[in-house]
Amino acid sequence: MSDLTTVARPYAEAAFEFAVEKAALDKWSEMLDFAAQVAQDDQIQALFTSQLSAEALAELFVTVCGEQLDEHGQNLIRMMAENERLKALPDVAGLFHILVAEHNAIAEVEVNSASELSADQESKIVAMMEKRLDRKVKLNCNVDKTLLAGVLIKCGDLVIDGSVRGKLDRLSDTLHS
Repeated sequence: MSDLTTVARPYAEAAFEFAVEKAALDKWSEMLDFAAQVAQDDQIQALFTSQLSAEALAELFVTVCGEQLDEHGQNLIRMMAENERLKALPDVAGLFHILVAEHNAIAEVEVNSASELSADQESKIVAMMEKRLDRKVKLNCNVDKTLLAGVLIKCGDLVIDGSVRGKLDRLSDTLHS
C-alpha cells in the first residue's frame, strides 16, 4: 500500500459495507480491480494532474471503464473524482480485498517448499493451519530451491520453519550454547 492508504480507507470501507449489504462482494471486487488497473495507466494518471474538471475526468474514467462498472461503481468514481481522489483507486481495491478476506475469515498462508507439494501434502497443511488459525486457509505455494528439504510456512507474524535448513540452524544454536 502507498501513502494514499489513509485517503483510500473510507472509500474502501464504504464500498465494502455497500457490497455486503447488496451481497455483491465478488462484483465489487471485479469492479474495483478493473478501476484500479485503469487508474494505474500512464495516460490516465497524466489526466489526474491536468486541468480537466472533476465532472469531465469522472465521465472520461467511466467511459474508459465501460460496462465493467455498474451504476453504483460509476457513482463511486464520480465521488472520488469530485474529491480529487481517483489516484487512490489501487489502494481502495487493496483495502477492499483485505476487508473481504477478514469478512470471509480467510487467512492467506505462504508455503515455501524445496520441491512441488502433492495435493495430499497441501490438504494436510490446510487442515493443520485451519485448526491452528481457526479460519479458512488459502495456500500460496512456492518452490524455493534454497531450502534443502521440508517447508517454511508463513501467515502474518506466524512462521513455522519445518525446513531442514531451519532444523540444522536450531541444532547448531543448541550445540553452541
